[in-house]
Amino acid sequence: MTVPAPPTVPAPPSAVPRTTFWQRLRRDKVMLLLCLPGFLYFVVFHYVPLLGYMVAFQDYQPYLGYLHSAWTGLANFSAAFADPDFWSATGNTLTIALVQLILFFPVPIGLALLLNSIVSDKLRRFVQSVVYLPHFIGWVIIVSIFQQILGGAGVVPDLLESLGLPRYDMMTDPDAFPLLLALQVMWKDAGWGTIIILAALLSVDRGLYEAAAMDGAGRTRRFWHVTLPGLSPVLVLLLILNLGNILTVGFEQILLQRDAVGPGSGEVLDTYVYFHGIKDNQWGTAAAVGLVKAVIGTVLVIGANKFAHRLGHEGVYRGADR
Repeated sequence: MTVPAPPTVPAPPSAVPRTTFWQRLRRDKVMLLLCLPGFLYFVVFHYVPLLGYMVAFQDYQPYLGYLHSAWTGLANFSAAFADPDFWSATGNTLTIALVQLILFFPVPIGLALLLNSIVSDKLRRFVQSVVYLPHFIGWVIIVSIFQQILGGAGVVPDLLESLGLPRYDMMTDPDAFPLLLALQVMWKDAGWGTIIILAALLSVDRGLYEAAAMDGAGRTRRFWHVTLPGLSPVLVLLLILNLGNILTVGFEQILLQRDAVGPGSGEVLDTYVYFHGIKDNQWGTAAAVGLVKAVIGTVLVIGANKFAHRLGHEGVYRGADR
């Protein structure tokens, strides 16, 4: 009786060899050359100026320059942290940033969904052009428009008076200042913010909508189970980038309206740097506050990006596959 031979076990597939840095460089040299102009732009205009942050550790004097100004260590940071105006400006900045994040962030999404639902291409392009237009208007004009509408002699106070109600000047109300700024940002940039959302909507597979409709899903269910998952990578990306700019809430917009509500409510970190740093020649303090802003923004972006990875999203960046 012949004993059958034991079945042969296939050898495990050999591991894919890892490509070296120089191999990847030769492989992607064309794409790297195309990226070179953009890379040089960021190096020259964004990374090289980072050397100016050494002012945060100096008693900087413009006529002495970087090399001959006295080094003070962390004295500028101590001076900023000991200043009550700094903490007041920080609180105002966070309040304005959170109000804008809560009120403004959903607006471009809803507007993009409405634009995407317009059947006529000509009408959609016309509406898009109209809602994009305010983005190209300067803040001086926008603040003037709101002054004519909501200011003390504006349309809304006159309407309230005609109805027998007390006049209300929103432009000079410190408590309503964060809401006023959010309304201005929504009017100016809501249409511009729809560009990325509309591009993301085009990437959603139309067949998923048809399949959901055949399964009996209504408009609301199609939104929650098809549209929202398709938009989630872009929304997470935009949210992370907004967190990185949470301490930057619009210098020109606030500077134009700061005196109307007073520094107690209108002072933010950007205007604090301008008035306490540049106008008062406290260059070291201004640079120290700017460095704190940059570090906090970087930490928020990296932390939020890691958290997005844990939730299964790409985030802003992900480690390259070797």
